[in-house]
Amino acid sequence: MKINRRDFFRLGAGATAATVLAPYHFALADDGFLEIRAVKAAQSLYPDSPTSTLWTYNGTAPGPEIRVKQGERVRVRFINELEEPSSIHWHGIRIDNAMDGVPGLTQEAVKPGERFEYDFVAPDAGTYWYHAHNKSWSQVGRGLYGPLIVEEPYPTFDAEHDMTLVIDDWLLNQNGQFDEGSMGMMMDWSHGGRLGNWITVNGISHPELTLKAGEAYRLRLINVCNARTLELDPNRFDAKILAFDGQPLPEPIAMPYEPYLLSSAQRVDLLVIPKQGQDFALEELSGNSPFPFLTFRVTGTGTGTGPAMVPKLTPNPLAEPDLAQATVHPLLITGGAMGRFDGITYQGKPLGRASMMQSRQFWAFNGVANLPEQQFFTAKRGETVIIEMVNDTAWPHAMHVHGHHFRIEEREGSTIDEGRPWKDTFLIGPSQTTKIAFVADNPGKWLLHCHMLEHAAAGMTTWFEVV
Repeated sequence: MKINRRDFFRLGAGATAATVLAPYHFALADDGFLEIRAVKAAQSLYPDSPTSTLWTYNGTAPGPEIRVKQGERVRVRFINELEEPSSIHWHGIRIDNAMDGVPGLTQEAVKPGERFEYDFVAPDAGTYWYHAHNKSWSQVGRGLYGPLIVEEPYPTFDAEHDMTLVIDDWLLNQNGQFDEGSMGMMMDWSHGGRLGNWITVNGISHPELTLKAGEAYRLRLINVCNARTLELDPNRFDAKILAFDGQPLPEPIAMPYEPYLLSSAQRVDLLVIPKQGQDFALEELSGNSPFPFLTFRVTGTGTGTGPAMVPKLTPNPLAEPDLAQATVHPLLITGGAMGRFDGITYQGKPLGRASMMQSRQFWAFNGVANLPEQQFFTAKRGETVIIEMVNDTAWPHAMHVHGHHFRIEEREGSTIDEGRPWKDTFLIGPSQTTKIAFVADNPGKWLLHCHMLEHAAAGMTTWFEVV
């Protein structure tokens, strides 16, 4: 059977269900470092199909789940056993700049056969992840990612009630195998990015989990898709939002609109208290009919912790922006299919149609395609920064700021950011203007880019400096 994008929304009825999610295993080296190796490995992505050759951390996609307590050190020895350079970026962590893992900005890419030691403190509790940051469109798309969970220093949800769900979409061929030959297609780079036709959770097709009625669970959803924005509706199973991008809300809230758009690289923590006899599923809603990709079976009589016993999460110590003293930096996003390309430069030269096709640079920030030599702006440490982004393209973009969390202060034509939750990635719609604000309190050179990874490779990357 040939699998195409239309099939994405109707496959699964016959998929073999897993009763549990694959466990993560790792061992520390004698010196206390967790060794993570980038290696090729065989892994099945579609039921009853041949295995695919993926690029993995320690032999599986996703790689090992790293769990530490807030304030503890993360010590990882990255060993590159692939045939091309790579690095690891720790997404969402307010990290020391030298450990951010961005080749060409904070470190050199780790060559084949070489290693690099990452050593940093995890200052904020929450749901984060790590992934390759060299040729991310290819390396992440082939499986180089894993979850990083920073636990609160006080008791919250125990291991049985705290579940990490790493969600990816894969483009499979007619044999149900990863379609390596489709990587890097120009259509993906200039349009909406690479979209898959099959979803896995923690590397498993259509898994099932068993929950106990009446007990409180924390579901940590991590969207690691190259470009897909997942359309979800937590209200379908009475879930509440505990946290966005790792940052807890003052109180759990019901999602005030549907569908909820979880863009590439974003995370959301859901609070679920299952009801007796009411199984439910996580469903992707962008097709003609809902596509269930994770099923929950509910057992028990409903005499559990109940809503009154839900652990309360404490906000992380993030500095509040001082809007009255802020400096404002406009960022105009142009290019892409059906967009305008006038006035775009690449590597200091005007980008014409022929050079655009040759260089594969289809997008620009303030008229510059891809990582420029000159920083977008420089901020003094402690300065409040407002970035006013204008998306003058026909496509949405998942904008990610390294090293900082921000508040969305204003989004044209929308009120979905009421309460101004902290984010490190947000989705800006076509022809939309959005203002974000944060305190530039983390010194160093920081990347700002679209996390639809083909868009980043095709020009949507810049940087700023905190001095």
